[in-house]
Amino acid sequence: MADPERARKMADRIKVIIAKRLERGLRDPRLGFVTITDVKVTGDLQHASVFYTVYGSIEERTDSAAALKAATGLMRSEVGKNITARLTPSIEFIADGIPENAALIDDLLREAHDRDTATEDSKGTATYAGDADPYKKPRDYDLEDDEAVEADDSDDLDAPDTASTGRH
Repeated sequence: MADPERARKMADRIKVIIAKRLERGLRDPRLGFVTITDVKVTGDLQHASVFYTVYGSIEERTDSAAALKAATGLMRSEVGKNITARLTPSIEFIADGIPENAALIDDLLREAHDRDTATEDSKGTATYAGDADPYKKPRDYDLEDDEAVEADDSDDLDAPDTASTGRH
């Protein structure tokens, strides 16, 4: 198995080679504005996955994918000429999902911001669902209430203590 550092260096070199070849152009009219975003090489240096994005509509993306698939042999021979390796890795072009993921994240962030704004706007007109202060506070007894409570307490003192006798 090859050194991971060597695989990374080879991936970087393949990325540059393919990008330069695409910059010079292919004779395929289906190829749109393609950007090579990343290249991953397996540990044994036998296979390279080339990730790309295409600027444009869905139709332009599918046309560019077909053009890159057709140009895979040309790209592999170009890579073979420009790297110093015993074997030229096979190449596979894979459409990168980064732009779609970025657009999805932007939409989610925009939605969260809109909800936060709506919450801030409704905060001024909001009312309590129950009491304004739901916590219990000690009651303020009047003088009459104190006498009634004392009378109740004195009645309890005269009653026999059933807990100590064990009978009910």
